[in-house]
Amino acid sequence: MTSSEVPSVSVQAVPGEFDNTERPEGDARAILLDVREDGEWELGHAPGAIHIPMVDVPARIDELDYDADLYVICRQGGRSIEVVKYLEHVGFDAINVSGGMVAWQQAGRSLVADGDHQAKIY
Repeated sequence: MTSSEVPSVSVQAVPGEFDNTERPEGDARAILLDVREDGEWELGHAPGAIHIPMVDVPARIDELDYDADLYVICRQGGRSIEVVKYLEHVGFDAINVSGGMVAWQQAGRSLVADGDHQAKIY
């Protein structure tokens, strides 16, 4: 599978809210999976995103919902493409978010940060 074969969407096409709560049966929820490293996550991330660093995804796969709309994001798109390939291989319908969190911030999408500093990606 090449990057051109990986399902991808722009940051504008990603749903606006991720509350990670159960939905009524038949109503798929959307998950934004952020696969960046801890330090990147702490600087800023999308509200409601789930954080699992790329290297930890195989060990933490049970934290993901096979029935959810799963959007995968990293800083600029390289790691998320690889994670989408892996998730597709193990049975998920995963979608890469093109341009990653850099494009997210450039598009003016909401950001939050851990601690008492202003959220920023770059």
